Amino acid sequence: MARAAVLGRLTWRLARLVDVTDETATARTLLLEVPGWPGHLPGQHVDVRLTAPDGYSTQRSYSIASAPDGTRVELTVQVVPDGEVSPYLAGVLNRGDPLELRGPVGGYFAWQHTDPAPALLVGGGSGLVPLMAMARTRAATAARAPMRLVVSTRSPATLLYARELAALATSDDGFSVHVVYTRQAPPGSDEPPGRLDAGRLQALAFLPADGPVAFVCGPTGFVETVADLLVASGHDPGRVRTERFGPTGGS
Repeated sequence: MARAAVLGRLTWRLARLVDVTDETATARTLLLEVPGWPGHLPGQHVDVRLTAPDGYSTQRSYSIASAPDGTRVELTVQVVPDGEVSPYLAGVLNRGDPLELRGPVGGYFAWQHTDPAPALLVGGGSGLVPLMAMARTRAATAARAPMRLVVSTRSPATLLYARELAALATSDDGFSVHVVYTRQAPPGSDEPPGRLDAGRLQALAFLPADGPVAFVCGPTGFVETVADLLVASGHDPGRVRTERFGPTGGS
């Protein structure tokens, strides 16, 4: 998931691409080895910088998709048509190639695995990426706080991490996944395609009395709608954390 770059840890590090995984027809996960990586919290992101031979450089920010794992970091890149950075990362960068990055960046939209409060994760499109880092961290640690992940995506073909999500959903009674397909539901689905509306969200979310912390990520319109619905249903606005990005990652 790409966002506008923000200042964070200012040390640029030279990472190397170790492996790639095709998530969908237009999204790829990059496994990077980052010497000197200080570690990260699920929900944080990094700045990535590309520099051309003539000296021109540009940078974008990408959410970290992986749980903390030593000096290895995973980024999932959704290709933006006519973009400067994402087509290179997803289609040109090869195993062994170097890549400049700095981070981790951000602290507000970060989940602590020691927090005992229930966690509600709501993602639209590639807004799933930082939420996946939270789900993976929960699975990799002794965290037992209840966690619910609600994903809004256009169709089965656009769902990131589909197999892993299915495995996570069946591995732990305290973790659940629900996918809302907005345009095309999978064959045999009991639920017709449609947007994540108030009724669906209320049925899937924790009760306000449970005191959950909510993490909502995706395109601006999606995030604002979901946050408003949560607050309108009685959730504490101070416990609804949001992360927005532009139309390039739309659900």
